[in-house]
Amino acid sequence: MTKVIAGKRLVVETTIPSLAEKPEARNRVGAQNSRSLGRIMYIEYKGDGLIGPARIGRVTFSKTRKTLYYKGKTFQSLKGAGFKSNYFEIETGQEYWISGPKKNGQDRLYAGGSPVEIDDEVRAEYWTKIRGLPERVNEKKA
Repeated sequence: MTKVIAGKRLVVETTIPSLAEKPEARNRVGAQNSRSLGRIMYIEYKGDGLIGPARIGRVTFSKTRKTLYYKGKTFQSLKGAGFKSNYFEIETGQEYWISGPKKNGQDRLYAGGSPVEIDDEVRAEYWTKIRGLPERVNEKKA
């Protein structure tokens, strides 16, 4: 292909391999994306008051990202209608605060409460990538 840029002729060769020629590219189509991999989140139960039991765990999202899934529970947004909560569990109606974990570990809306449990499958990633404290990777509570 020949292109003319600023009065100069350039010969540009382009080759675009087809998916048939590159099976590894075809395998990437539909591979795990951020929706299926999920995201590490802070999850606090708000049904008993302002401070409730909390966890750090991996949630997954629906295609529209309006629904969250965690440990067999399905959550939908309260769309700003909650009091100190932003999601509710569909099956029970119980309210939760679900947000991305903070680097400083101060995820609770209110000080106090018991330590935050960290799911085993996300513990190493939480301490190293989110908190930047790899020396604490064996700690099960934040």
